[in-house]
Amino acid sequence: MSTSNEQKITNWVDPHDKSGEFKRGQSAFRSQISKKPGAEFPPEKGRYHLYVSYACPWAHRTLIVRKLKGLGEFIPFTSVHWHMLEQGWRFVTPDEKLPGENATPDPVHKDFAHLSQIYFKTDPEYKGRFTVPTLYDKKQGKIVSNESSDIIRMFYTEFDDLLPEEYKNVDLFPKDLQKDIEETNKWMYDDINNGVYKSGFATTQEAYTKAVRQLFSSLDRAEHHLANNSAGPYYYGAHITEADVRLYTTIIRFDAVYVQHFKCNIRDIRSGYPALHRWVRALYWDVDAFGSTTEFEHIKRHYTRSHRQINPFSVTPEGPEPPILPKDKEVAAAEAVKHAKH
Repeated sequence: MSTSNEQKITNWVDPHDKSGEFKRGQSAFRSQISKKPGAEFPPEKGRYHLYVSYACPWAHRTLIVRKLKGLGEFIPFTSVHWHMLEQGWRFVTPDEKLPGENATPDPVHKDFAHLSQIYFKTDPEYKGRFTVPTLYDKKQGKIVSNESSDIIRMFYTEFDDLLPEEYKNVDLFPKDLQKDIEETNKWMYDDINNGVYKSGFATTQEAYTKAVRQLFSSLDRAEHHLANNSAGPYYYGAHITEADVRLYTTIIRFDAVYVQHFKCNIRDIRSGYPALHRWVRALYWDVDAFGSTTEFEHIKRHYTRSHRQINPFSVTPEGPEPPILPKDKEVAAAEAVKHAKH
């Protein structure tokens, strides 16, 4: 999720683009942390700093993987404030108290107020967007990567030689599933992860209708897969993989913000997708890396108070409450059906 030094925050869709379609730009920094000899960015404990927003699903991927792989002592992180306006993501000030670990001022650049300053420190002529996640090399004083899909894969393997066996053996991209995961990633990203944004930021009825129908078609596809998955609670069976990480960060936000804020309201997860609902709750309640990195206050306030193109008065809805149901509870209608069957 991002902002730019060239366009207003409200211009998520180019005002001159008559299609009204949201088109996500490419990440500008795509270097790699690598354990290969002579690499520019070798794996070292404490050398790198990760900048995230708890609100952002792309940044959320990196927090989950960082925890699953036991990289807490190796890669510290800072969360920006959830409020993102014309100057982009800003850091929390010393007098502000926000929920979530490390929602603090920037400990690396103590005089920086905005994430954009890190981008300009790396490249004074930078013209792109200021995005999270941002992986920063403190030794060289520059950004390594701002592409979440690259960062999580660096975390999978490049620090393994420094990790204890229990974390070294965590394999989120197993060879026997790589082809399936890559195929899933394509439609899941296009239609679901980015599909909620294409629906919510659309500025024409045609663009919205096209995006939201494809979104729900692909949610149906994911629901069918999970409903027929007898091998285990996760997307590809008994073990968590990249597919779970990438899907979770959208589904956990779906009922809380995407249904109302992005008009993704054909169905919600808790009443319309029983298999997805079981799956997302298993991750949230049973796997610390997922639940402890999910901060609903950041999520709800960011979307509803930063996207003034959509919500000009910055009114945040009270519901749904709770933002995620316990594993043993369903919405009232579903509970009634369950009891009627017994």
